Amino acid sequence: MHLELRQLRVHYPGRPRPAVDGVSLGMKAGDIGVLIGPSGCGKTTLLRAVAGLEPAQAGEILISGQRVQGEGAHVPPERRQVGMVFQDYALFPHLDVAGNVGFGLGRALSGGQRRERVAEVLALVGLGGSEKRMPHELSGGQQQRVALARALAPRPQLLLLDEPFSNLDVDLRERLAHEIRGILKEAKATALFVTHDQLEAFAIGDVIGVMHEGQLHQWDDAYTLYHRPATRFVADFIGHGVFTPATLKRVGTQMVVHTALGALTDGAECPLPAAFGSGQCEVLLRADDIIHDDDAPVKAEIVRKAFRGSEFLYTLRLATGETVLAHVPSHHDHKIGEWIGIRAQVDHVVTFQREGSAAAPPMASFPV
Repeated sequence: MHLELRQLRVHYPGRPRPAVDGVSLGMKAGDIGVLIGPSGCGKTTLLRAVAGLEPAQAGEILISGQRVQGEGAHVPPERRQVGMVFQDYALFPHLDVAGNVGFGLGRALSGGQRRERVAEVLALVGLGGSEKRMPHELSGGQQQRVALARALAPRPQLLLLDEPFSNLDVDLRERLAHEIRGILKEAKATALFVTHDQLEAFAIGDVIGVMHEGQLHQWDDAYTLYHRPATRFVADFIGHGVFTPATLKRVGTQMVVHTALGALTDGAECPLPAAFGSGQCEVLLRADDIIHDDDAPVKAEIVRKAFRGSEFLYTLRLATGETVLAHVPSHHDHKIGEWIGIRAQVDHVVTFQREGSAAAPPMASFPV
């Protein structure tokens, strides 16, 4: 692994619980990892601990196989060969673009070598020929590219980015996330990125970690986080969905999941048939699992609608009282209070213990 964390723990004095609590993860060379989670979940603290800017009370950090934290080792930040890109860009206003980018190169290179490397990384980030421009002459997106070029210039072993797009408007953030991914891949950089924006995370990350209250709930690719969440928190945090009551029943050697929308599995095998002793559970239903179908026997009342351009996000209430969400093409413009037909079309059924029930394995997932 190019970056490896083993049971990392960071605890600030006077705080009731650790900011980072037993986090383990691994990244291969060239991977782009992303940490997401609500404010205060510990993602920025974890990033700073990897950089050496926050002391860890327990656990290990290894970069390119070298232990930089743990078992008595604490390599200072300047010797970890880690580049950082901050939320506020941190450009020097009195230096031109070339001066900002070349600042991190130190004195190891000759003047000609420095100019060559500065030109190389500016071309990589799409700012070739801008060496003499001043930071105040650049747009926010261009300033962020200069900050990225400065971090890449010394060829760090690892690049850390702390919410680098948060000061930009929404449209520019998503576009820049795609472009930065391309830049990092072309540079063959290994990077760990912190954001609170799921679309950014999905756009840039090879692997994504969801954090909550200092703990890493899941470290996986975007598809798996969305369709096979490991915990109830991940299921609730990622995407749009609801938990609806269900009953697991054995039919011969198979399990069937019964809901207010009908049987979701109909003969599919459940790998955890004893996950819920009483058979009472909850099923995660994503908005894209619910199909608008006028001929469906199940009807639901539209209680809320949000226009998303190509689609509506409908909040629907069934006659039994359960609420579900549905993505519906925007030309299906129904009024609030109207009843429409719906059916479930679920590729992966993900079940959880009902809240307030006795403890059980957190999740059972199986294809239908």
